[in-house]
Amino acid sequence: MPTTAPPSPSRPSALAAGDPAADALRRSALRRMRSVAVSLLLLAAAVYVLTIGDEGFWGFVNAGAEASMVGAIADWFAVTALFRHPLGLPIPHTALIPRRKDELGKGLEEFVGENFLQEDIIRERIDSARVAERVGVWLSDTDNARRVVDEVAEVAAIALSKVRDDHIESLVHDALVPRFREEPISPLLGGLLTEALNDDLHHGLVDLALAELHAWLEDNPDTVQEVLGERAPWWAPPGLNLRVTARVHLEMVKWVADIRSDPRHHARQALDSMLDQLARDLLDNPSTQARTERLKDRLLDHPSVLASSVSLWNALRRAMTTSLQDPEGAVRRRLMLEVSSLAERLSTDAALRHRIDTRASDIAVFAVERYGEEVTAVITHTIERWDGKEAADRIELHVGRDLQFIRINGTIVGGLVGVLIHAVSLLVH
Repeated sequence: MPTTAPPSPSRPSALAAGDPAADALRRSALRRMRSVAVSLLLLAAAVYVLTIGDEGFWGFVNAGAEASMVGAIADWFAVTALFRHPLGLPIPHTALIPRRKDELGKGLEEFVGENFLQEDIIRERIDSARVAERVGVWLSDTDNARRVVDEVAEVAAIALSKVRDDHIESLVHDALVPRFREEPISPLLGGLLTEALNDDLHHGLVDLALAELHAWLEDNPDTVQEVLGERAPWWAPPGLNLRVTARVHLEMVKWVADIRSDPRHHARQALDSMLDQLARDLLDNPSTQARTERLKDRLLDHPSVLASSVSLWNALRRAMTTSLQDPEGAVRRRLMLEVSSLAERLSTDAALRHRIDTRASDIAVFAVERYGEEVTAVITHTIERWDGKEAADRIELHVGRDLQFIRINGTIVGGLVGVLIHAVSLLVH
């Protein structure tokens, strides 16, 4: 038994099948309309045969029937010639779709590009759509807002779960560490420290550290005395050591309290001077800069960098995932609040709606100007891949029913014109 060679991968012979149920309905409707058109042609032929040679009223009927047959056959030829050769005869300029589908596809591509993908049309359509207003109204419904939050939370949780530890290790090892190694850190630290000193940002940290240190010294005198006692000479009497360490602890508490309460204490000024000098050295001193860079390299080379990065990521991921999966979690509550706030602003702020609509128009126009040719080219490329006969069959399946009305109208209009011409011919004679 002969076999059929498989279709070429570059030009598949089969179109993507549509909905079988919908295709069955279209095919049935096409058959019905064809039957109506053919029935009218047969009716006109029968009337013509039965009224040949009659005069008077039947002469008008005969003329109308004759013209109806002419119109029906002419329109049948025109409709059929779009999809195939009428009666299988290779008549020129027939089977237009199978033979000229590529040219038709190119023409359709140009038609879409010239008449639809134009800036004025796109802007007008987006403005008339009132995107921002409709989004605001839709989000004003609590159920819709919650649906958006649920979807965002679910997608975010899934995305977080897809990031594996080796992804983080690769990011840190292959991307971040080399970048940090190449980037000099001394100017960055020096600039940050200078700005912090100029804005007195470090004073808050110093006050916090002094408060915590003072509280710890007051609450842990035994620990302080034990540490100081370990540094006492072996030959000193224990009683003397106890009195000395107690005195030192008391002085430490008083000294820290004095520093905490006096914003202009010489210890604070000394710290400010030290930090100011460090900032200048980080910016200008080659020796300090070199030591800082060496310290940075040692930190980056330490194995704990990768382990700490992965641990930090895992902790952050667990916290985020837990909150995202909890309907009453902090993240979802915050998202719900932000979505509700956005809906209210979109409903009341006309200027905001105008900005969003304008931005949407700008984005759409940019996308069309940049990618419009590629989008419309899909039409040509897709049609070029179609098999001519099968493409004609599929197109006829979708539009053939409506084209049968041309045949029906040709039969009816042809008959009316035939009657009119017969009447005119009688008047002339």
